[in-house]
Amino acid sequence: MRNWLLFLLILTGVACSHKKANLSGNEPVKINDFLAAFPTLTLPYSIADTGILRATDTTIISYKIFTSFIPDSSLNRLITSEKKSIIRPLGKIIKAKETYLLASFTHHEKTKLGLFVVDPKNNFLAAKELLSSNNNDGYTHALSINKEPTFLMSKEKLGLDKQLQYTRTGWVYSPDASFMVVIHDTNEDENKNNTIIDPIDTLPRKNKLSGNYIQDKKNFISLRDGKDINHYLFFIHFEKKEGNCTGELKGAFEMKTANTGIYTTNGDPCIIDFTFDGNTIDVKEKGSCGNHRGIECYFDDSYTKKKEPKLSKKKG
Repeated sequence: MRNWLLFLLILTGVACSHKKANLSGNEPVKINDFLAAFPTLTLPYSIADTGILRATDTTIISYKIFTSFIPDSSLNRLITSEKKSIIRPLGKIIKAKETYLLASFTHHEKTKLGLFVVDPKNNFLAAKELLSSNNNDGYTHALSINKEPTFLMSKEKLGLDKQLQYTRTGWVYSPDASFMVVIHDTNEDENKNNTIIDPIDTLPRKNKLSGNYIQDKKNFISLRDGKDINHYLFFIHFEKKEGNCTGELKGAFEMKTANTGIYTTNGDPCIIDFTFDGNTIDVKEKGSCGNHRGIECYFDDSYTKKKEPKLSKKKG
């Protein structure tokens, strides 16, 4: 009898030790209990905008508990009312240098899917909205996540000619540039596609090497100030073989010597060397950059720094 009682006490203790913490209230919980509410995702993983709620766990996390680990400032685009929005965990992706948490935010009949990144000590790093239901724009929206992970957001619809129109954009987390685009592919609006928009043009360019390096209006590199004098943000666009082979990449690189820098980031196999010689910059592709260019062309060229116009001095 005593053995049976001892066995029951052990089972009771084990059951209690595995009991899920209540995350829906206002009482503090441990970070391990918070993270345990997010099941580990098996990659690759895909989800459509109409399936966000079906994919999330039934657990509800209160706004107070969620913001005790994730800053409320990161929820501005995801939540409309802290008292009315329902927060549910979808899953987590654990990597060596960061953990990714996916959660849904529902208010009335609209649900958004958010992504949050924390470091190994569970300090918040970055956040991004991934999907939203009820877009009412005629497109089917979806998210695919590969093992790196790259978060590929796509929208598709049949055009008037019954041909599939699509836009697909892949994002990765980068410690230097938060979330950055590593894949962009679209077959929509050729007029817009012919207009090259420099996404970092308005950023500061006070550092020594910052500026615009060009061959012509369709082949250029923009360099802008990074987080310090050893880091630069860049945007490369090129069009070769009469426009039949193009490449484009936005990112951040680190200077390794006074004249050389390297682009490499988590989730992207692409590696590019940057070499400076006077007013010239040479780029050389080392890794696999096929996600950012055509099959038969490479990030391998030289560009000359454009002289900045001198500001006229006003006479006193």
